[in-house]
Amino acid sequence: MIAVYRREVGSYFKGVLGYLLGAFLLVFAGIYCMVYNLSGYYSNFEYVLSAIGFIYLIAVPVISMRSVAEEKKQKTDQLLYSLPISLSSVVMGKYLAMLTVLALPVGIMALYPLILSQFGAVAYSTAYGALLAFFLMGGCLLSIGLFISSITDSQVAAAVITLLTMMLLYFMSSLASWVSTEASASLTALMVLAVIAAVIFYIMSKNTIVSVIVGAALIGGLQLWYHIDSSAFSGLFASMMNAISVFDRFDTFVNGVFDVTAIVYYLSIIGVMIFLTTQAMEKRRWSE
Repeated sequence: MIAVYRREVGSYFKGVLGYLLGAFLLVFAGIYCMVYNLSGYYSNFEYVLSAIGFIYLIAVPVISMRSVAEEKKQKTDQLLYSLPISLSSVVMGKYLAMLTVLALPVGIMALYPLILSQFGAVAYSTAYGALLAFFLMGGCLLSIGLFISSITDSQVAAAVITLLTMMLLYFMSSLASWVSTEASASLTALMVLAVIAAVIFYIMSKNTIVSVIVGAALIGGLQLWYHIDSSAFSGLFASMMNAISVFDRFDTFVNGVFDVTAIVYYLSIIGVMIFLTTQAMEKRRWSE
C-alpha cells in the first residue's frame, strides 16, 4: 500500500496538478476570510468554511477522475493486479493519496483561526470542529469520485459523472423541497432508484440476468410495501433526500454543534465507497 501511495502522491506533485488544487482551495479560503473575517469583522472562521463548500464541486472531479480510469485506459491497471498485495490495499493507497492532496491546503487553513485570534476572540472548538468536518466531507466526496472513476475507462467521463453527482449532492436539500409529498410520487421515485441500482449492478457485474433479478426484486419489494402501508410513503423520498445530503450535515458544525452522527455518516460513506471500488476492480481483474 505504501508503494501505491507514494506513486500516487508523486503523480500529483511531480506535475502541477497538486499545487494548482492546493492554490485553488487556499485562494478561495483567503478571499472569503477577507470578506467575512477581516472586512466583515466576524471572528467565526467556520463561516468561511461554509461559504467555500462549493469548491468541492470542482476540486473533487479533478482530483479523482484519473485515479482508476486512467489506469484502465492505459492498461497499467494490470500491473496493480500483479502486485503482491490485496486490491483493497491498492484502493486504500490511491484514496490516501487523494486525501493527502486535500489535507495539505486544509492543514494550512488550520492556521487561519490562530491568525484571527490576534484581532479578536475566536471560538477554537467551533472553528476546528468545523475544519475537521470540512475535511471529512471532502474525504467522503473523494471516495465517491474514486468509485465513479473505477467504473469508467475515461477521465472525461469520470470527471463529468462525478461533477453531476457533486452538483446533485450540493443541491439535494433544495431539490427535496420541490419533491411531492404524495405517497405515489415517493413510490415512483424509489422505483426509478431501484432501476438505477440495477444498472449500476450490471455495470459492475456484466451479468444481465442477475441485474434484472435485482431490479425486479427491489421494485417488487417496494410495491408490496406500498400495498401494505401506503401511508409510510408520504413524504418518504423527500425525507430520504434530506437525510443523505452530504453538504447539509456540515451546517451543524458551522452552528457550533459537534454532530457525531455526521462524522459517522461521512466515515460510513467512505467505507462503503472504498468497498465498492475494491469490488469493481476485483471484477475487472477476473474478467480479463
